Amino acid sequence: MKNLSKTFVWILMGLLFVGLAGFGAINVSGTTRTLATVGDATVSVDDYARALQQEQRAIQAQSGRSIPLSQLISMGVDRGVLSGLVASAALDNELGELGLSVGDEVLLKEITQISAFQGSDGSFSRDNYRFALDNAGLSEADFEEDMRSETARTLLQGAITGGTRMPAVLGETLTDYIGARRSFAYVRLSENDVILTAVEPTEDELKTFYETHIEDFTLPETKVITYVALRPDALVDEVEVDETALRALYEERDAEFNVPERRLVEQLVFPNEDAAATAKAQLDVGGTTFETLVEERELTLSDIDMGDVAIDTLGAAGDAVFAAEVGDVVGPLPSEFGPALYRVNGVLEANFTSFEDALPTLREELALDRARRVIETRSEGIDDALAGGATLEELANEENGMVLGQLDWTADTTDDIAAYDTFRNAAEAVTVEDFPAVDYLEDGSLFALRLDEVLAPRPQPFEDARTAVTEAFKGDRIAKALAEQADQIKAATEANDGQFPEDSEVVEQTGLTRTAYLDQTPVDLLNQVFEMEVGEVRVVSDAEGTVVVRLDETLPPDDGNDMQFLTQALNEQLNQSLSNEIFQIYLQAVQSRARPQVNQQAVNSVHATFQ
Repeated sequence: MKNLSKTFVWILMGLLFVGLAGFGAINVSGTTRTLATVGDATVSVDDYARALQQEQRAIQAQSGRSIPLSQLISMGVDRGVLSGLVASAALDNELGELGLSVGDEVLLKEITQISAFQGSDGSFSRDNYRFALDNAGLSEADFEEDMRSETARTLLQGAITGGTRMPAVLGETLTDYIGARRSFAYVRLSENDVILTAVEPTEDELKTFYETHIEDFTLPETKVITYVALRPDALVDEVEVDETALRALYEERDAEFNVPERRLVEQLVFPNEDAAATAKAQLDVGGTTFETLVEERELTLSDIDMGDVAIDTLGAAGDAVFAAEVGDVVGPLPSEFGPALYRVNGVLEANFTSFEDALPTLREELALDRARRVIETRSEGIDDALAGGATLEELANEENGMVLGQLDWTADTTDDIAAYDTFRNAAEAVTVEDFPAVDYLEDGSLFALRLDEVLAPRPQPFEDARTAVTEAFKGDRIAKALAEQADQIKAATEANDGQFPEDSEVVEQTGLTRTAYLDQTPVDLLNQVFEMEVGEVRVVSDAEGTVVVRLDETLPPDDGNDMQFLTQALNEQLNQSLSNEIFQIYLQAVQSRARPQVNQQAVNSVHATFQ
């Protein structure tokens, strides 16, 4: 019986093992580590997770706020990351078929040239190498394999795109177009030049103008939206912030509130004590300069710049450096890389903020943070209430701190809650059939909205538009008077062999290109000037002003250094564009041959780790 029981238990354990393996609880084959296969090359789960995390950090650093995965997906970041990895894998597969690889010597040269792996003396530092890889979460073997592949891809790209050149005539044509010059003269007319009787328009004139220009007084499609919002600042009075938490936050941010005295320092390291002492002696007698010593070490000032440092970061050199005046060079003093000279470039005074002085800031920050947590806690109940049929009006009455609002939303609405991108995106997407659901603003506020109706484009009622109609009527009257006066000046100029009337204030311009800027003139002035024939007179008018212009001379591009530099830059840009296009075509062909296959389940698993 005992033997039978043991056998039965082992059978159950075996069945359990098979069942768990089937559900992915046990990784037997290890294939779940592969996220995509591209020919014989693969994209691992770790590669995708690391690349997606790097992209997330880069976007967060740029925006200055936390970006959840859901927003990254809505932005298409996940697809861009996966596409890049698949493209790299396709090239790796192509390299394998071509038998192209990079040897150890080339790999060593590439790695030692990376500045992040170099010490203060500019040479490769294995300690810096290990430290940088540890921070990036990479092993030396993984990084070196990535570098080997990347270097080989670069060689392949160079082989495909090397020697590509656009026809020289294209660069010359663009240079001639950009660099072409015109000399012209013009007379500018303004509202001050128009003499009109100060007569207010009649009611009938306004209504007639309103009806004939009804498109200018037509409201866009408008969504009438009702919304509720629960803001953290509305719950600040509800949350309790004890002194223990405040002091803990103060201690946590001690580096922010209590900044010790610091120095802006440069550190020039020498191979030995004698070399450092000799250099210091030369400085003392005026035989050399600190900059010259840096150049002799084949370094730049940026290579030796330590930034702002505290006394404890300098070790045994700290007291001497902090005793020096701005501009002094002290040493030789010890450093982690050997004897060094230190130059002090600035003093940053200490800044200490007591707990009592920091208390208002700490209390507000902690209270708002806890209010956001309260909102998160209450969000599930609010969402359930909405799913159960509760109206926004009922929620506003029942939920403490929640406010009810309504707005007429268009694409141009940016007031109050409509200033948040999340709300604007939700307002743009909502339809009459949608039920309200909980969503969050960028500041942690909770909101839900309902589309009550959609108002089609419609004329604004005359009484509501009266002020705008009056201003438009007066502006139109002035514009017509300006146009009439400009036509008179144009006719008089043409009748006088291109000479402007004697009482005109003529502005002359010589050798201007298309990109020149002339203040208080129509935006399209230069474009029209370059369409004119020599001697032609034309009226150019827009909201910026009205001018009567005469073209005097056409000139070729200037042959100075600036134009030569432009020609060179254009040719390089055109060649680079051609190279990129050719390589993209090649890359598409490589991917097509490799037939990429993506494991969506593995993608979803990576996404789950970001939640």
